[in-house]
Amino acid sequence: MKKPIIIGSAIAILGVAGGVAVGAYQSADAGPEYADVIGVEPIVQTSQTPREVCEDVTVTHQRPAQDEHRIAGTGIGAVVGGVVGNQFGGGTGKKIMTAAGAIGGGLAGNEVQGRMQQGDTYTTTEKRCHTVTDSQDETVGYDVRYRYDSKVHQAKLDQRPDGERVLIQDGQPQWGADAPSA
Repeated sequence: MKKPIIIGSAIAILGVAGGVAVGAYQSADAGPEYADVIGVEPIVQTSQTPREVCEDVTVTHQRPAQDEHRIAGTGIGAVVGGVVGNQFGGGTGKKIMTAAGAIGGGLAGNEVQGRMQQGDTYTTTEKRCHTVTDSQDETVGYDVRYRYDSKVHQAKLDQRPDGERVLIQDGQPQWGADAPSA
């Protein structure tokens, strides 16, 4: 009766050993593991470079007045106004009209000379410079999100990953390795 127990035990041991061997063979033959790349965002750095820009512009200048107080215009206007005023009235009225004409002519002559001096301009060309800033965006890396073993992980890479999957070895992504697209 001991013989059937020994045979049964031997079969059971062989069955367990065979199951372990088949399981080990299947897991070794399962092939490489991959993680799915689920997001790639470029890391952009903006650099700003100032530079000077110069251009020639036309500038209008007013000539300096030779008669700042406009004495000539006032005097000439007063003489002309007095002569015109003298043509009107008679007796004392003539003197009043002459004086009024001289005052009005003096004021008018002063105003006319002021406008003439204001319109006495000249133009020059001047170089005007100002600073402008040029901006340039540069991609300096990539934020990559990937799913492995039901968890989302994140990595910063210098280059954009190739494909939609990444090879996993010893639990670590192999970003430089070739990973077939899904």
